[in-house]
Amino acid sequence: MVQQLLFLALAGALGTVSRFGMSKLVHHFLGHSFPWGTLIVNATGCFMAGLVITLFEHKRPMSNEIRLLLMVGFMGAFTTYSSLIVDTREIFRVASWMPALGNMMLQNGIGVIMLMAGVFLGRSV
Repeated sequence: MVQQLLFLALAGALGTVSRFGMSKLVHHFLGHSFPWGTLIVNATGCFMAGLVITLFEHKRPMSNEIRLLLMVGFMGAFTTYSSLIVDTREIFRVASWMPALGNMMLQNGIGVIMLMAGVFLGRSV
């Protein structure tokens, strides 16, 4: 059990560092006028979740330990929708409700599309 918790913590740390790095990289190239980093991280995470779930449920079954490490550890730390909520609150604070609503709709719409893209790719492999 202790070993499992340590591996889970390591996977979470890798997810956190990956999210931070990707978000910073995206903001470096696209600027800070919109929470592009959060959008790209969430879209990538949804795609990866769809792909991993489909591959390992239908193509290559995985152990519960691996599933825990990937989906709870890494993915749980990589895509945190709390970042979405904080970014949306900030948009609402400095702009108005329309850009904030647009952010929510865009983030969630792209998330669903990317999840389905991951499922599609997972089924075709």
